[in-house]
Amino acid sequence: MGFEVGFVPYNPDGWGPPEAAAAPPSLGGGSASVPFAPFSRSDKLGRIADWTRNPPGPAAFAASRDAVFDFAGLEDSAGLASADDASFRLVDGKPPPRYPRFGPRWRFQQRPQLPQRRDEEVEARRREAEKERARRDRHWQQNRRTHHQFNRFGNNSSAAKPSVDIQPEWTVKEQIPFSSFSKLSFNVADQPEDLLVCGAVEYYDRAFDRVTPRSERRLERFKSRNFFKVTTTDDPVIRRLAENDTATVFATDTILAALMCAPRSVQSWDIVIQRVGNKLFFDKRDGSQLNLLTVNETAQEPLPEAKEDINSAHSLAVEATYINQNFSQQVLQRNSEKVTFDEPNPFATEGEEAASVAYRYRRWKLDDETSLVARCEVHAVNVDPRGERQFLTLNALNEFDPKVTGVDWRKKLETQRGAVLATELKNNANKLARWTAQALLGGADMMKLGYVSRLHPRDHYNHSILSVIGYKPRDFAAQINLNTANMWGIVKSIVDVCMKLGEGKYVLVKDPLKPQVRLYEVPNDAFENDYVEEPLPEEEQVRPFAENVDATAQEMDAVAEAEASGATAGTDGNAEKTAEAAAV
Repeated sequence: MGFEVGFVPYNPDGWGPPEAAAAPPSLGGGSASVPFAPFSRSDKLGRIADWTRNPPGPAAFAASRDAVFDFAGLEDSAGLASADDASFRLVDGKPPPRYPRFGPRWRFQQRPQLPQRRDEEVEARRREAEKERARRDRHWQQNRRTHHQFNRFGNNSSAAKPSVDIQPEWTVKEQIPFSSFSKLSFNVADQPEDLLVCGAVEYYDRAFDRVTPRSERRLERFKSRNFFKVTTTDDPVIRRLAENDTATVFATDTILAALMCAPRSVQSWDIVIQRVGNKLFFDKRDGSQLNLLTVNETAQEPLPEAKEDINSAHSLAVEATYINQNFSQQVLQRNSEKVTFDEPNPFATEGEEAASVAYRYRRWKLDDETSLVARCEVHAVNVDPRGERQFLTLNALNEFDPKVTGVDWRKKLETQRGAVLATELKNNANKLARWTAQALLGGADMMKLGYVSRLHPRDHYNHSILSVIGYKPRDFAAQINLNTANMWGIVKSIVDVCMKLGEGKYVLVKDPLKPQVRLYEVPNDAFENDYVEEPLPEEEQVRPFAENVDATAQEMDAVAEAEASGATAGTDGNAEKTAEAAAV
């Protein structure tokens, strides 16, 4: 069966059907009443037939432009339309709604499609965008820390005051921002030379490497051992070396570490510098902040300033120093033979028991005319698997309240040790950097880092050792982004500045509010007994350690013993006598 095209009239005179053409049978059987509207080629073609004609109303005006193609008003067309409408059914042409399916296939389809190929230009733009984002983040963090310091150290806060009272007759010689320190770099040409080693150390007890929060050890108190905090010019060995013109610059590892890590510091500190002839001596004052360990110095949340609060900055600094000293003696082997060196401890008297520490007097050559001698400390020795002797440094981090840091060491040390260390690096960046710098200066082969926590957040007398972890100093320095070339660059720049000054006494002070240090020229009798200096209020002064006895530790021991004693009158009397003896 074929398909008939039908009758198509031909108009030889122009466009369109002829004027009197008969309609084909398929369109109604020869009716000549079908209208045709002439049009030009510039006209826009609309619909052939309006099947959705709107009823009369406000929308009639919009449909008037299509009236030339409106066949509804014709009788014949109306008949044809009514015949077609009888068999017409409206069909919705829209696709059915697709509801989300939460199966694996739906999740796979919702994943963004990664580009299959990235050319070099796209990669370069991405790297530039990442660098710009990192730069903005650093700038934001710096502004936030500065703003945080301003809010934290208000004008009425004691922490906003410098570590030393600035006198009006002092003259500012230099003002160095920390931003200039970050650009410095200096490589020491030769390895340091050991001039002399004094003291005696004990062997490290490897059993503490297996300590976990489930098998924690109580922190003991070592009352009979003495710890010495002797400054540079009071060291008899350094005096002897200076008289023999062994070097031109003299310091200790504590002072050098403070200088090397100065850009990470937040709290104020000061270093006394004496120029005698062609020599420089870097000293610390009696009662200096460098004798205490800071806690949460670089944290975003400030610590309470009230001295009577056990979680204040001052109380935590004393507690951290007390913990660090006892930890360094507890992790040693008991009743083991000590390792002695060239000379005994230069600060201990005959019959006095000194803590396990060895003083290494080392010399670095900065240039052809300048060399530096520093007294460095190591706390223990160990034997490696090859049978060789290793030097160790022993330090301890302390946890005072898990609610403050947001990380509970007893729950996280075994499963998330990296998160605990990352939190400490954020809150104590300066302290950890100083310990690492001291280990590098002392030539330690390993630094042992202990995690010590309170037995209870409100008990600051009793503590437990939760874990001990060892790190190689150079690897740990790379992990915390501590550049040794930058460290020595800072020291070299300060030495060069001081060498250009005349003979006299100077003090380098870290600004309590701004990331910068100032160098003041002070009288020669400054910080001595005959120099009358306006004292700070008693509640704002830092209590110094005694040379031969750790008075602060004894006071804490006495109070702890008094609290732990029974309720009997005799026991209370003994506790009071102990406290009085410690105070004396």
